[in-house]
Amino acid sequence: MIRRIAFALLATASIPMILHAPAAHAAVAPASLIQMDHISVQVIGKGSPVILIPGLSSPRAVWDGVAPELAKGHSVYLVQVNGFGGDDPRGNLKPGVLAGIVADLDALIVREKLGKPAVVGHSMGGLVGMMLAARHPDRLGRLMIVDSLPWFGVLMSVPGMEASVETVTPQAERMRDAVAAGYGKPADPAAIERNIAGMTMKPENLPRLREWAAKADPRVTAQALYEDLTTDMRAELGRITVPVTVTFAWNETYPRQPQAVQFYTAQYAGVARLNLVPTGPAQHFVMLDQPAAFQAALTAFLAG
Repeated sequence: MIRRIAFALLATASIPMILHAPAAHAAVAPASLIQMDHISVQVIGKGSPVILIPGLSSPRAVWDGVAPELAKGHSVYLVQVNGFGGDDPRGNLKPGVLAGIVADLDALIVREKLGKPAVVGHSMGGLVGMMLAARHPDRLGRLMIVDSLPWFGVLMSVPGMEASVETVTPQAERMRDAVAAGYGKPADPAAIERNIAGMTMKPENLPRLREWAAKADPRVTAQALYEDLTTDMRAELGRITVPVTVTFAWNETYPRQPQAVQFYTAQYAGVARLNLVPTGPAQHFVMLDQPAAFQAALTAFLAG
């Protein structure tokens, strides 16, 4: 993929051209699990509600570093997309995965009487959070976006030509079909290594990323990836009325902090109440590379 912006989070982390074997599904769900058509939600702790949404192919375990501390003062709603983490895909084997996740979150907030919870989303989860905030503006109290963009397709622009949904769609279709074709086939270890190499700066995080990639149903990954690339929220950012914090990665090679700040400032120009929090040095999984800094940013976000 030709990219104008080399620090693209999606180019390495969220466009995994990986062939997976079908994952075994958990036989027994935790007692605290809320099962819905597109997501499941595990609830821990007690207090004001916080909803944590992971990214493409990631399980709820991506939040293990912050969830226990949050649970000391909050009811933490840990989302997992059906088909990731070894879960049954349920309603995610057809188009409308992202819209279905948003609908489930909206229903969850109403059903559980959460009032206006804080919502935190990483990568694809950040895009879902934007969709929820723009299309159901009365449902949440504040939104934190972690290393995500209003439209991932912008990373596919080339010099002299801005990408559009129309120009990106054919390539997104090819990516979707290539990933989905891996269902039922043995995993390609070399492909997995190539695709997780740019996700984290810490080698000790790699075993977890390998496991998460192997457990994600490629059919769900494929459709969610396609929708990631063809969902442009930039025109809807003005409909988001809640405070928005965007924390994003920078490092000493690329992106350096000034370029990253400039890029994210431009991408989120439509948000009225915006707070940018550069976090680094880090790669796409900010919460794994800089756990203390991410915890501090999350605490400040929740404190308003």
